[in-house]
Amino acid sequence: MLTFEFQFLPNMNKKYHFIAIGGAVMHNLALALHQKGYTVSGSDDEIYEPSRSRLQNAGILPQEKGWFPEKINQDLDGIILGMHARIDNPELVKARELNIPVFSFPEFIYEQSKDKKRVVISGSHGKTTITSMILHVLNFHKMEFDYLVGAQIEGFDLMVSLSNAPVIIIEGDEYLTSPLDRRPKFFHYFHDILLMSGIAWDHFNVFPTFENYKEQFERLVEMTPDSGTFIYCNEDPYVREIGEKKSKEKFSLIPYKAHPFLIKDGQTLLMANDGEMPIHIFGEHNLQNLMGALEICLALGLTKEQFYLAIKSFKGAAKRQEVLASSDNSIFYRDFAHAPSKLKATTDAVKNQFPDRKLIAVQELHTYSSLNKDFVVNYSGTMDAADVAIVYLNPKAVSLKKLELMDEATLRTAFNREDLILFTEIEKLKSYLEAQKYDATNLLLMSSGNYDDMDLSVLKSKINK
Repeated sequence: MLTFEFQFLPNMNKKYHFIAIGGAVMHNLALALHQKGYTVSGSDDEIYEPSRSRLQNAGILPQEKGWFPEKINQDLDGIILGMHARIDNPELVKARELNIPVFSFPEFIYEQSKDKKRVVISGSHGKTTITSMILHVLNFHKMEFDYLVGAQIEGFDLMVSLSNAPVIIIEGDEYLTSPLDRRPKFFHYFHDILLMSGIAWDHFNVFPTFENYKEQFERLVEMTPDSGTFIYCNEDPYVREIGEKKSKEKFSLIPYKAHPFLIKDGQTLLMANDGEMPIHIFGEHNLQNLMGALEICLALGLTKEQFYLAIKSFKGAAKRQEVLASSDNSIFYRDFAHAPSKLKATTDAVKNQFPDRKLIAVQELHTYSSLNKDFVVNYSGTMDAADVAIVYLNPKAVSLKKLELMDEATLRTAFNREDLILFTEIEKLKSYLEAQKYDATNLLLMSSGNYDDMDLSVLKSKINK
């Protein structure tokens, strides 16, 4: 969940109305503006926990569910529009009739940071981790900076900050901006420094072809100013291709690859400062992420020595290789991996870190792309490193997305694993996992969802001996 803190905003008497205030991003932004003295109102047709309780405690929970055009009047300084709202939303229609400024979330962030140096972290995978690493290092050295990142980070109670700081670090998402703006969010930040981690087709419902998806990243690079910098992962073929095409541009080009490392007894050691330095994260993809974070920190004026001093205490972002339980010979991980590239990187990383342990890997198909039989073939080979590969999908989620429920044979073909195990009932998955023995065995749960709030207490107790 994103949480917001606005440390400094001018014109504190301004009034903003949130259309679709109940979203994770939207309700936190509403709370932040309310806490800083703005007059905040909002509407939504459904508000779930924890949004509901948090808005209620702040006294800004809408009295009724639904949309009320009478809330829209000339006294408002602006509308902040969430993705959940439809383009024919009656409040939005009224706001446009009255010519009240309408901001999407990224547009609002830009308006508050347009006088800063803007660093945008983009890519199909690794955005949150790279951004988190940078924030950790800058915070360690007590530098002044603002930020927007999409996960909880140790040492940060809040996930967005806007102040008088001269620089802002932004996790740049390629998903749609708003119902009025079908472009990716990252186009609105107008970066000075851009990092791109990798390109792997995602958001099948928005970008129907890989070429269309890749084009968004190419256009983003083209927005780099002549005085700017493009830092890119040279080990990703599509990103490398973009970087090579831009070799004659005026802006600076900095390619990077995975930082040198080795693994000893389940511990990743960074080859830095002419020695071996233990770190908490692991996996080839995370060593790429680390090197990208290093290049950003160097571009902001830090030294390698300062980076290494700080990064050794970085423990990762929430739900990224998060350890839920552990013993001497078993670890229970939860990870946000859901797209094919993320799934493969995480599964490979855990197996490579502990090659002598059995790996039980579970993937919840939760996104529109993953539940679509025309896209699911992109998951071929992504769980090859797992000794036991399990897929869970909820038929209700499939129905809500108006898709066809895939059977076990379809999924086995798509994942290219004849031994793939499918569960469509959460209690049966829970019973299966609880029945396993976890001696010399790691368990990995991967999803952008929550496994229907499956109770993990028994699993934790079995592993946390």
